[in-house]
Amino acid sequence: MPKEHLRERSYTISQLSREFGITPRALRFYEDKDLLHPARDGMNRVYSMRDRARVKLILQGKRIGLSLNDIRELLDLYDLGDGQRAQMRASLKKFQRQVGELERKKQDIEESLVALHNAIDHVKARLDTSEHEGPEGDRVRAYEAVARAGLGAD
Repeated sequence: MPKEHLRERSYTISQLSREFGITPRALRFYEDKDLLHPARDGMNRVYSMRDRARVKLILQGKRIGLSLNDIRELLDLYDLGDGQRAQMRASLKKFQRQVGELERKKQDIEESLVALHNAIDHVKARLDTSEHEGPEGDRVRAYEAVARAGLGAD
């Protein structure tokens, strides 16, 4: 292993995969997307503590629904030398936007659940009624509805 990696704790692709419960393919994918920059020791990838921290941040960003582009933007702001102020401001904007998006999705889900519960109640009531009356009950109710509407009267 090159000398510059001996001073700092390093990880293999297998070690990081196991630690974070992801596949080596996922780590290579993040590398292809320019989110990770492991060193090389021959054909082997050598991940630094910094790479490990980036993997953790990538997975946290994905968990809250950020896109890989958003995650990359935030990671790239880390090195500006401004005490991470730009990174924190950008994170705040992205997090607030994501909260709004999740709130909209939550509202959609709640409305869908209400509609589904109403449909379930309606279907159950219809099934209960038809089980007590049998198939003739449906025809009788249909004729009665027509009669009440005055469509069957002379």
